[in-house]
Parts: sequence; C-alpha cells; structure tokens
Amino acid sequence: MNKDIFKVAGKILKSRLIVGTGKYKNFNETAKAVQASGADMVTVAVRRVNIIDKKKPILTDYLNPKKIIFLPNTAGCFNSEEALRTLRLAREMGGWKLVKLEVLADKKTLYPNMLETIQSTKILVKEGFKVMVYCTDDPILAKKLEDSGASAIMPLASPIGSGLGIQNKVNISLIIKQSKVPVIIDAGIGTASDATIAMELGCEGVLINSAIANAKNPILMAKAFKDAVISGRNSYLAGRMSKNYFATASSPTKGLI
Repeated sequence: MNKDIFKVAGKILKSRLIVGTGKYKNFNETAKAVQASGADMVTVAVRRVNIIDKKKPILTDYLNPKKIIFLPNTAGCFNSEEALRTLRLAREMGGWKLVKLEVLADKKTLYPNMLETIQSTKILVKEGFKVMVYCTDDPILAKKLEDSGASAIMPLASPIGSGLGIQNKVNISLIIKQSKVPVIIDAGIGTASDATIAMELGCEGVLINSAIANAKNPILMAKAFKDAVISGRNSYLAGRMSKNYFATASSPTKGLI
C-alpha cells in the first residue's frame, strides 16, 4: 500500500482525485471545495479563468500555485490552432509545461476531435510540453495518443457535464490494460459511486468538476469524492472475489450438526 504511488509526467501526487475550478459560485467556494477534496492538482481553463488580471478576482488569491499544481487546459477550443495558441500562452504566462489538452469536435456533444487531438499532441510534445490528453474511450485511438507521447490518457466516461457515469466499462478496461502511462477518467462522472467504479476498474485517477460544483452542497460532495476515490483504489488493490453464477455458502460445510 505504501508503494502505491500516483505519478504523472514525473510529478508525484498524494491524491488520485483531480478537480476542476469552473462552475462554482465564486472563488471562495472553489477554494473550500478543493480543500475538502484533498486534491493537489486542479485544472484551470486558460481561456475562461482570470489568473493574471489583478484588477479582477483572481484564482491564485484563493489557491496557491506553490502548494497545489495548476494544470492549464484548453477548454473551449474547437481546433488545433486554438488549443496550441492557448497552451503556448499558458507557458508564457506562468511557465507551465504540464498541460491538459482537449480539442472539441462540436458544441452539442463536446466530444473530442481525435484527429486534431493526436496532431496537437505530437506538436506539443515536440515543443517540450508534458501533455495529459482528453480523448474518447476508443482503445485504438488512445494507444495512438500514447504513441504520440501523451503523458496521461484521459478518456471520457460519458459526455462532459452529463453526469451519466461510465457508459463503456469494457473500453475503459481495454485502455487501462494496454497503457503504460496513467489512465485518468475525465468527463461524465455524476456522483461519488461513479468515481469508485472507475478506480475499481484500475484507473490511476479521476478528474471531477461538474459533479462537485453543481451539487447542492459542493463542499460535502468534494469530501464524498475524496473518500470514494480512496475506497475504490483500495478495493482495486485488494483484488475482488471471482464472480460465480451459483451460490457458495459462506459458512464451512464440514462438521455440520
């Protein structure tokens, strides 16, 4: 158990729960939720969150980037050019090289455009970025991302913000079995039990935003996800019992009266 280390792109994380910083009522609620989650990495939408204009509320006043890892992402980018420009800007602003890439295909589904995602990954890796990549749950394309130099594969559980949970456990399991880099569920998780399932499948971690921020009590939900991820990981490490189609008595059959 003590050797169960979560390492992404050379960084060791204490928590396997990564949380987003969007959709909260204000930065104060964001900070409280992050603290309750126990996460030591948060995603930051470079195009949507103010992190440099001191005249407006600024995220870094509530979350210290020296104590928590900021993961700039390309939320809202619908082509490779936009995504590349956004991450290059993040590098110029804060020196960030560990980034999360997402290139969306359309505004209705927010599914990733995998052709442009793979192309963008190759370019970013060549430029020295360490790229965690949002992708579909297609094992073939996930492998191509890893071959392109991705530091982590982040398949969706279901559409972003849908709360539908993991819709294809088989594909997620295939991606996990074939990957040598961390597999982190990203998008579609709805409640704490979904995170437990992801961890029991063998995922290295989960990324949550909407399920916490949109909860009636985001702070309590953040804690629930913290506990769920720990529980799911322990369950995976413990090794579940085999499934049987017929009953097996719990008590010994020998020495019956």
